[in-house]
Amino acid sequence: MVQAASELSQRVERAVSSARVVDIHTHLYDPSFGSLLRWGIDELLVYHYLVSESFRAGPWDYDRFWSATTPEQAEWIWQRLFCDHSPLSEAARGVISTLNALGLEPRSRDLAALRQWFSRQSPGAYLERVLEIAGIESVCMTNSPFDSEEVGYWNQSPVRDPRFVAALRIDPLLLDWSNARRTLAEQGFQPGSGRDKTTVLAIRRFLEHWSKRIDSRYCMVSTPPEFSYPSDSDAAWILEHAVLPHCRENGQAFALMMGVRRAINPRLRMAGDGIGPGDLRSLAALCAAHPENRFLVTCLSRECQQELVVLARKFPNLHPFGCWWFNNTPQLIAETTTLRLDLLGTSFTFQHSDSRVLDQLIYKWHHSRRVLRDCLVGAYSRLEDSGWRVTDAEIGRDVRLLLGGSFQEFLAGAEHPGLPKKLAGIGAA
Repeated sequence: MVQAASELSQRVERAVSSARVVDIHTHLYDPSFGSLLRWGIDELLVYHYLVSESFRAGPWDYDRFWSATTPEQAEWIWQRLFCDHSPLSEAARGVISTLNALGLEPRSRDLAALRQWFSRQSPGAYLERVLEIAGIESVCMTNSPFDSEEVGYWNQSPVRDPRFVAALRIDPLLLDWSNARRTLAEQGFQPGSGRDKTTVLAIRRFLEHWSKRIDSRYCMVSTPPEFSYPSDSDAAWILEHAVLPHCRENGQAFALMMGVRRAINPRLRMAGDGIGPGDLRSLAALCAAHPENRFLVTCLSRECQQELVVLARKFPNLHPFGCWWFNNTPQLIAETTTLRLDLLGTSFTFQHSDSRVLDQLIYKWHHSRRVLRDCLVGAYSRLEDSGWRVTDAEIGRDVRLLLGGSFQEFLAGAEHPGLPKKLAGIGAA
């Protein structure tokens, strides 16, 4: 039995370690966007996960920290989290895993030497090295037409890297309409005076323009716990009359990332966001009312994970994905993945990296692959105890589905023959 278990573990390990990943949600940018694609040791250290953690490790002075340069902030974090304390947190350990995978030695605590190594890297060659080490086939970016800096790059018609796929982020449109309407008007999409046909047409033209301009694969929004549907809110009205019709007619899924409380500690800036349970009754209502729309969903609260999986069993137009943000720890990834395997088989996407720094692809996927291996070994062991022996080909197929294949099929409408098929082949080599 021990030998059989060891053999199964090795077979799963080979499949998981060799599979190429379609990373369906990141905050990375196409390399043609220049400085928007962040990489290197200082960027790794000033990641907002580590910023918030570092304020727990010593005296805090928010104004002094934010007035410092990025290298000074990085040195402050390095001292507190890697020199004064052991880097035990997932985010801190991730820096160590990344450096180790690159062949660097962090135990000397010599930040200057690490900086010298990174300064010698050619951006193009380094990008290729990171993608190869992490085993990445393609990544989905997060692209906002409300970000003036990013819009400036799009207006330059950059020469795109086909491995970096666009996703249209529309949070202000749904959650801050009073300001979003000004952006639409400035870009030539003048809304009406209220909830009228002119406003709907302006929003639809805006969405159509940007979906085509960036060749987006899906639309997305991060919602607070208070988001509800149906309701009398601007968000529900715009979603109902403009966003979901746009997605239906253009073959785009709509992604909901549910349960973030913004700026619970505003002095931490981006690091100051919190968590709350999303209202999954609203998700059920959306799926039921719009069966021709496809919904990609991840939840920030641990308490929502079981309900999300149960809803996915009831609505084939709902696709759970990833373990987002505060759920991105080995314990919670394992718990959530086991639950999903038990109730959904392979019809979900195991993980997304949520990377904001290129180098993070290395540790986030190295760490996640280990969890996936262990979860699959457990699932296959139980299956074999029941009398079904899995082949290597079946293991490879399942791994490919969990690492992006199910996502591709869902976007292409393969599971729902009546849905548009415009998006077939995302991430294909």
